[in-house]
Amino acid sequence: MRTSNYGIWETIQNICYVIRSRILIPKSRMIRFPIVIRGKQYIDFGTNLTTGRRCRFEVNGKHNGKRLIIGKNVNIGDDVSIRCADKIVIGNHVLMGSKVLIIDNSHGIYTGEKQDSPETPPNERALYMKPIKIGDNVWIGEGAVIQQGVTIGAGSIIAANSVVTKDVPAQVIVGGIPAKVIKRYDCENKQWIR
Repeated sequence: MRTSNYGIWETIQNICYVIRSRILIPKSRMIRFPIVIRGKQYIDFGTNLTTGRRCRFEVNGKHNGKRLIIGKNVNIGDDVSIRCADKIVIGNHVLMGSKVLIIDNSHGIYTGEKQDSPETPPNERALYMKPIKIGDNVWIGEGAVIQQGVTIGAGSIIAANSVVTKDVPAQVIVGGIPAKVIKRYDCENKQWIR
């Protein structure tokens, strides 16, 4: 069983965070402040969301309906940045380490026929967007980057400091830059195998 080792001061802070959380995001468990929220009307924070300090949730542009959708019982570490211009869906029971970046857009297109020129200032290039989907029970390690157009299958683990540029199947461990499958879960033997 997991236990916390909060001291008295941190326990008092957490009580204050819980009270403020219920005012800002009523269905949340605990939002640690400071936090930046842009485009709140386009965000579904799910239920029992817990965040660390200095997180940033951002939906850019005008939309019809929710574009950043967070499931239930999601736990997010410190300094996590989730930036959405198209759509990001995060499943239930997802755990994220600190300093994770999830971003469904980039400035410019660098493959295919209509590529952006390096002579155009980056901030003047059109946004290139593709949705991200993160399945249930996914664990995203410290410092990982999840890029646009990626789907991460249920039960998978993203190793610390990995950069995910392609879809991740369910029940695998991926790591590296770019992230590649390291292990798969064998349901019959109940083991992670290479």
